[in-house]
Amino acid sequence: MIYIVKNSVKLSRIEKQLTQEELAEKVGVTRQTIGLIEKEKYNPTIALGLKLCKVLNKSLDQLFWLEEDVNEK
Repeated sequence: MIYIVKNSVKLSRIEKQLTQEELAEKVGVTRQTIGLIEKEKYNPTIALGLKLCKVLNKSLDQLFWLEEDVNEK
């Protein structure tokens, strides 16, 4: 069974009325990194994930979770 990491970073960022650039600055990464995380093309380190949780006022399981990859054969 293969799992993929899903996230609600974009929705949480919008709820906090932050741009990608503002969020990136607060957690110490580039805007491009935030964009890749939001598109689920990059999985952040635990440390970065926890920083995102703190800034977005969410728990780790509210921001990130595993889903079974339905495309896996």
